[in-house]
Amino acid sequence: MKLKDTVAVVTGGASGLGEATVLRIVENGGFATIIDMNEEKGDTLVEKIGSDRALFVKANVASEEEVAVALNQTIEKFGAVHVAVNCAGIGIGERVVGKKGPHDLSRFKKVIEVNLIGTFNVIRLAAEKMTSNEPNEEGERGVIINTASVAAFEGQIGQASYSASKGGIVGMTLPIARELAQFGIRNVTIAPGLIDTPLFGNLPEPARQALGAMIPFPKRLGYPEEYAHLATSIIENPMLNGDTIRLDGAIRMQPQ
Repeated sequence: MKLKDTVAVVTGGASGLGEATVLRIVENGGFATIIDMNEEKGDTLVEKIGSDRALFVKANVASEEEVAVALNQTIEKFGAVHVAVNCAGIGIGERVVGKKGPHDLSRFKKVIEVNLIGTFNVIRLAAEKMTSNEPNEEGERGVIINTASVAAFEGQIGQASYSASKGGIVGMTLPIARELAQFGIRNVTIAPGLIDTPLFGNLPEPARQALGAMIPFPKRLGYPEEYAHLATSIIENPMLNGDTIRLDGAIRMQPQ
């Protein structure tokens, strides 16, 4: 699928991985709807890009109604939805049994709701819209890209909820790809390692350098633009489907 004139919806699109992906899609001739809970950042990004190429919609990815509104507004403004990139996510650190007792169940549920259920919610609603698209010369009607994490494979102590949510995204990648193949819709997941997102923004420089030194090569934190580069490569390469691609500089996380 060519990026030029492609219409993408990007969750978590106002910062970090999502923002970088929005910018790369637009820079290559596409259009983007930014779905995020941060109105200030979303509006600022639209102002930077231009309202002719970008739209911001405040929406909770786990809400059926809010995501449906965002998709409908996208179609109303840009005419279609060709691509959905799921970058929205949260993480907490909490031990199963800590000093204050067992893991807070409501916090576990919240991470699953946003990261896993939210991703599936966007997948199912976006895919339904994509089935109405005219297929291109390859028979493609749409591309869905999800964000897991290396924590899906090497979760650290205190990451039970986060690893469970990201492992769920990895687990549903292939069955969804197999199902959506009949419509010409691909489904691919990216599993980033240590990426320099707002999550690391408040860390002192020595701590950031120490994290980067853990990565075999290159010995630095990844850039959001590298995620965006991979996302657009997935969009453009029709043979990428049904798999999870690690973007991690060969790191394998230790227990803690």
